[in-house]
This record gives sequence, structure tokens and C-alpha cells, in this order.
Amino acid sequence: MYRDGARKSIWQEEIRKFSTETDLSSLFDVAIVGGGITGVSTALKLQESGKKCVILEAANIGFGTTGGTTAHLNDFFDTTFNQAIRDFGLDNAKLYAQSGTDAISIIEGNIQKYQISCDFTRKSAYLFALDEKQEEQLKDIVEGAAKVGHEMSYVNEIPFPIPFREAVLIPGQGHFHPVKYSKALCEAFIKLGGSIVENCHCEEHDEQNDFVILKTSKGEIKASNVVYATHIPPGVNLLHFTNAPYRSYAMAFTMKNDKYPWELGYDLCEPYHYYRIQNIEGENLLIAGGEDHKTGHADDTGECFSRLENYVRKYFEVETVYYSWSSQYYEPVDGFPYIGKLPGSKERIFVATGFRGNGMIFGTLSSQILHDLILTGKSKYGDLFNPSRIKPVAGFSDFVKETATMAFDFIKDKILTEKIDSFSEVGEGEAKVIKYESESYALYKENDGTLHLLRSTCPHAGCEVRWNSAELSWDCPCHGSRFNVNGKILTGPTTKNLQKVFPYQKRDS
Repeated sequence: MYRDGARKSIWQEEIRKFSTETDLSSLFDVAIVGGGITGVSTALKLQESGKKCVILEAANIGFGTTGGTTAHLNDFFDTTFNQAIRDFGLDNAKLYAQSGTDAISIIEGNIQKYQISCDFTRKSAYLFALDEKQEEQLKDIVEGAAKVGHEMSYVNEIPFPIPFREAVLIPGQGHFHPVKYSKALCEAFIKLGGSIVENCHCEEHDEQNDFVILKTSKGEIKASNVVYATHIPPGVNLLHFTNAPYRSYAMAFTMKNDKYPWELGYDLCEPYHYYRIQNIEGENLLIAGGEDHKTGHADDTGECFSRLENYVRKYFEVETVYYSWSSQYYEPVDGFPYIGKLPGSKERIFVATGFRGNGMIFGTLSSQILHDLILTGKSKYGDLFNPSRIKPVAGFSDFVKETATMAFDFIKDKILTEKIDSFSEVGEGEAKVIKYESESYALYKENDGTLHLLRSTCPHAGCEVRWNSAELSWDCPCHGSRFNVNGKILTGPTTKNLQKVFPYQKRDS
């Protein structure tokens, strides 16, 4: 398995293995846990500065969200500039605006320095409103952009066959092939003496005065500093209560005609839809995304793909669906990412999370921020994105709402789990969380009748997992941990698999 789900993404053919011969008994300057764009960008940046680094990846490079992104490169964000001004002040909002420009410049710089062929293209984006409510949102977005000096201009036409009321053009945006880019960064990192260890699962850490001991599936590894580039840090931490996990869906289509919209496009629906073109093996494909929802909170994740496909077919002359996949991201309660020292750590452990739908940008920017913090102890973005920041107003209502949702999910699933008297009550091809003989189980029955029986309680914080029919996975609604049908971890923050009930002594027919 090369990705954290059953569905193949458009980028997946480019995923390769990268493990190097590595002496894990030596002391590393920095151990970077996670092999997505955040981890490999940070590792390369530190290695370039003379640090001895190792990337520890639980599966393979590009296994997680980097292999499932739609790879838009924007310097405008899901958290609008006006919202940033209201919550953090004008000066901080201007710095926030600068962060997107800096991130794309880092990507361009790496591409030029290492001669990377990754389909990087600069192009304009169009943001458009489809109804009166969205018109008001768009007006607010444009006003905020003007205050921070970000260029957006109203236009009368858009290159998308979608009826709209108002639209703006945003120049200087872009997209690329995230796995080709990440592969090239790994190759450069190895040439500079860096080490990569795949299939290395980090289970816990012990932070001491002079170094950190990582306990992994390949033994103990020591490093002066540790970076958790794992999308959300493992264990139980303050950040698990200030970030909420979400799933997003994407599909890649051929078109019946050659009227491909070459620019980037975004509407303001809730959840919003987004569009771009990617050439794969000489053929252009329209990538469309949307239908986002909180992880574990869709009754049937397969319906999310159906709704997305129906929406796209309503407006575009699309033909064949070549790829359909989903991916995970985390929503921070106050709208800004958390990049810096891990809350509760003693100074040697760093983290990057809460990127919303802007993972390629903030994952890249994290490399510069974490590099600067580790080498000099400070970064121009250090205070703005400090993971230990406390804003009494910004995000407070969302924090209360998300915490209440977690508590409700925890209690509801414990009480309302369906009781059955026989496993034969679950049909072939079905999956359920059930109570059987006073115990709770996650049960998946294949079409041939083979049973996959697991304890249903997520080891991370005790919530009950829920079935994801689209990716054939068990997803935790509280903090986003995900497992395959055999209970193996697909996505943290858990560090333990779901307990497999094996052997199962069958008592009924």
C-alpha cells in the first residue's frame, strides 16, 4: 500500500521507496518524523545548513496527505485576510499574507536550485460567488485583501462553465506535482548526507536535557531535536483539542471536448469546490475537489464522491473518471496553523499542524520556520504561528464547539452501538461497530464472507471508530486516527493499531 486509503490518487504512480543504509545508533542533530512535504522540506533545509538529519517515515514517502493533495499553490487562504485582521490585528494579517508569498518562493527556489521537473506552473486563480450570500463573502475577502496589499480584481468573465454573480481574478498563483517535487527533495537530501528510514513507526518520545530518545519499531533513536511532521503530533496533546480532522474528496476527469479551464478556480459554497488541470502521461485531466466533512461524520463516504461527480457533470462536459480519492487535513480553531515548539515539551521537540486546506503552502513554510527556530531560536513567523499561543477571542467559540462534539461522539458511540446476537446479522460487504456478548467490535465482512474483527475503541483517546466505505478504513471521529480493515494504523495521532481479535472462536453459523 502506497497511500493511506484504498483509492488511488492521481500522483500515486510516482511514489517510490527511499530508505538508505543508516546507522541508527548514532546521535542525529534532528530527527524528522513524517515523510510528506513538511518533513522532507524541513529535513533538506536543515541538512543544507550542516545538520545531520534523519527522516523517519512509518510507511513510505508521500504515503499521507502529500500523496492525496490537489496541489494548489495559493497565497490567499481559507482563513480570509479580514478574519485575520479581526482576530489578530492588521500587522499580523499582513505578515500572514506574506507567508504565502514566501512559501511559493521557497518552492520556486528549490526547483531552480535542484533542477526539479515537477510540472510547476504559475497561473491566475478565479474566486467566484454563486449566490447573494457568497457575494457578501467575496466582498469581505476582497476588502481584506486590499488592507494587506494582496492583489485581487473584479472581472466580468471566468474560464469555468459555471453561472456566477461576482468573480475576482488573483494573479501569481500556481500548482505542481507534489510527489515529483517531494521525490526530488529526498534525492537532494540524500546527496547531502541525509538519511531516510521508511517503515519506521515512532511510538513515543522521551525528552531529556541534552537529547530526545525516540522509541520506534526499529529500536531507539537519539536526536538533539525532533520535528513531528506527521500532520498532527502523536500522543495526547493540547493540539488535539485545538485542531479538528476533516476529509476532502477529489476526482480527475477527461473532458468530451478540449475546453479545459487552464486557470485555477474556487467557488464559495459550503463546502467549497475547487478546480485545476494536470497532465498525466500526456493526457490532460480536470481535477475537481470538495464535499469536505469532519472525519468520521459522513454516514456514507461513497456518497461524497457521487455528489462531487454529479456537481461537476452538471456544469462541465466531462467524460471518464480516471481517479477518485480522499485525503485528510486539520482545521485549527483560530484559523492559523501551529508551527513551532510542541506545547508541553522542554525546548527540543517541534511540530507543524493545522494547515486547513493550504497544506502545500504551510508545509513548505514550516521548513523555514522550523529551520530558523532550531538554528537560531527565533523566526519572523515564530509568534504568529506559535503552537502555544492563546487567543481569548479568536477561535474560542469553535474551540467550545469542537470540544463538545468530541465529547458527544465519545458518549454517543459508547451508548448507541448496535447490539447483535450473531455475526451472520452483518451482510457480506458490510461493516459495522457492534456490541456482541457485552464487548464492542469493529466488524467488516468481505463479499466472500471473510470476517475482519477488531476492538472498536481507538487506542489514542478511547473514542469508537466509524466505517469509511470509500477508503475501506476505520476512522476515529474525535482526533482523526485511521486504520485499515486489519487494524493497522493509516493515520495518527494514535501510535497503536486497533486490537485484532485473533483467533476468533466462532460460536454460531
